[in-house]
Amino acid sequence: MTGYLGPEGSYSYLAAKKLRPQGELKAYQSFPLAMQALENNEVEEIVLPIENSINGGVAQNMDLLNSREVCAVEHCAVAIDHRLAALKGCGLKNIKRIYSHSQALEQCSKYLLKNFPSAKLIATQSTAASLELLKTDEDACIVGSHTQKEGVELSAENISDEKSNFTHFLLVRRGKISGGAKSQKVYFSLTCKNVPGALISVLQPIKERGLNMTKIESRPVKNSPDEYAFFIEIEGDYSEEKTRLALKEIESLSKSFKILGCY
Repeated sequence: MTGYLGPEGSYSYLAAKKLRPQGELKAYQSFPLAMQALENNEVEEIVLPIENSINGGVAQNMDLLNSREVCAVEHCAVAIDHRLAALKGCGLKNIKRIYSHSQALEQCSKYLLKNFPSAKLIATQSTAASLELLKTDEDACIVGSHTQKEGVELSAENISDEKSNFTHFLLVRRGKISGGAKSQKVYFSLTCKNVPGALISVLQPIKERGLNMTKIESRPVKNSPDEYAFFIEIEGDYSEEKTRLALKEIESLSKSFKILGCY
């Protein structure tokens, strides 16, 4: 069984269906609850959005991956096509409240500022969940273009600030990656020793082993002022010796190190 952020119709649901088209799916009200279900063996795997092409890394899920004994084993990208939804016949000039997931509100911020500068923006657990809050002509929400509900109309156009908008999802399981796991990319986190040039030194094995770094982001380390964790993705097959040697060298140069996924 695969867990995802519900309800059915959310972007996480679309990712789960893409990764497990014939699988049994179970919805959860938040990402921490889905992770808890995974740890408690309620599900075999969960789907987590990890990065959006507009907003960058999903900080909450980066932290969840980094703090639990789990690993990502597959990846997929889902095109994000946001539409404004309101009750049929509603005059948009009456809109006073707009509901959606915080990521969707951020990704449509320019449109919302231009067209609804006085509207109250209210975050919900998911884009799909915001549909249930359409009660009056003063309510609207942001949902995916795939959404359908009787009595609700969607805008004709994508309202995202950037029309080419994708969210990257990871399929996450309990435990660690096995040494023979084949992959196109490896995702890991590390913290550096507090000395000059530490980050440059840590990244040197990637270059020396002929690997390509595709992503690097930083996050503050909780309860440790002035310390940051770096989240790094490289192109590499984990089953190949040169990839594992590079990772071992990086680990030896780091203060802390964790492989987050191979996919």
